[in-house]
Amino acid sequence: MPYTQETVHEIVVKQRQFFRTGVTLDVNWRMEQLRKLKQAVLDREAQLEAALYEDLGKSPTEAYLCDLGPVIVEVNEILRGLRKWARPERHFGGLMCFPSTSTTVYKMPYGVSLIISPFNFPILLTLGVLAAAISGGNTAVLKTSSKSAASTRALKELVADTFPEEFVTVIDGGHDVADMCLEERFDKIFYTGSPAVAKHVLEKASRHLTSVALELGGETGNWCIVRKDADLRDAARKIAFFKLCNAGQICININQIAVAEEVAEAFLDELRRAFVRQIGEKPEQNPDYPKLITPAVYDKCVRLTEQYRDRLIFGGVGDREALRFAPTVLYPVGMDEDIVQQELFCPLLPVVPFRDNETDALLDVIAKREHPLAMYVFTRDKAWARSVMTTQQYGGGCINEVCIHMMVKGVPFNGTGHSGMGAYHGEWGFREFTHPQTVLLGRTRFNLSLREHPYSGDAGKRKRRLLKWFER
Repeated sequence: MPYTQETVHEIVVKQRQFFRTGVTLDVNWRMEQLRKLKQAVLDREAQLEAALYEDLGKSPTEAYLCDLGPVIVEVNEILRGLRKWARPERHFGGLMCFPSTSTTVYKMPYGVSLIISPFNFPILLTLGVLAAAISGGNTAVLKTSSKSAASTRALKELVADTFPEEFVTVIDGGHDVADMCLEERFDKIFYTGSPAVAKHVLEKASRHLTSVALELGGETGNWCIVRKDADLRDAARKIAFFKLCNAGQICININQIAVAEEVAEAFLDELRRAFVRQIGEKPEQNPDYPKLITPAVYDKCVRLTEQYRDRLIFGGVGDREALRFAPTVLYPVGMDEDIVQQELFCPLLPVVPFRDNETDALLDVIAKREHPLAMYVFTRDKAWARSVMTTQQYGGGCINEVCIHMMVKGVPFNGTGHSGMGAYHGEWGFREFTHPQTVLLGRTRFNLSLREHPYSGDAGKRKRRLLKWFER
């Protein structure tokens, strides 16, 4: 249906009225909605996988691995922990508050939330965030991507058949519809996408001082560092898998690799073999290999490949009709070239050589750029790796592994600076969608006059001595 500002406003008004009934405050009710969400995904597994294939060419296995399965895992984790997370916290007020010593922190929902999801994982990054919103007791308007049209249609059906519109609803359409949503006053906005659009979202939210969470990509790219002491075959195998996943259209994917020049040729040989072993000689003809979301992204791959044709060492071919472009390795690429100072979000993989004894200089350059969403290092020197991971600023990452830090239960997924703000997954998602409200229970008897005037003379001196004693 075509949306207008009036129809979007009406949806928000209905959700606010529903929220004000207090129904969502009941933790048992929230858990029942989460069970409905989980069952809806299980019941529509085939339809959702078909939609993901139509939009992104994902095979059923990759669709379940990357989109559907993680939603089920997320809901299960929330169901196991929600009662504990939502329980009010009791705190002792301390002598300064005597005799009112009982204080409670309530975890209150924000209210009506707006969730803006991207095209690359349209099921996971819509329903996974929705699960967090429901866990906190919020209603939700889901603005899905117009680029992944089949997934949006499937989500609209799923949500409409599972929840009343005044609780959860899907709004589709392009940037104009997204702007209609951003014109409305929401209590919480969760946006997943690019840093450029995030600035627009923040600007719109600032008019109402709306709390915002942002999950963004690495604006100047997520780095992977391969030291000369790394297990090269292991590193190549994992990097190849990750770059093939969703054809590189992943916010935490490796944007560029920095490889110690002492082992660069050996590593690149292993990387070529790993790609061929996993996807075959002609990836663009393999039906298991995902496709690019639009012809414009395909054309970008062609344009950049042509610019680096003299440094193309693997891939560089595609099928525009099928929108499949082979994983493409470019070497050598300099640290300051444009291709390693932008988020590629495609199968291209620039490789930057560096001298292994100059890793400090490499890390210094990375630190001076915008904070990435992810960082990966491959080395046998665990002490060095831990030092890097505890001194650089990024969203999350792995040592001798790729991407699976996202799959660990009980830990946050987040970015920092240009890669995002806020966090979610499990309890962190519950926290993101709730506001802690502190309430002190006052007493009407035995109240001290310590805080009251007079503050001067002997009385003031006595109060000052007592204050210093209380505050020790």
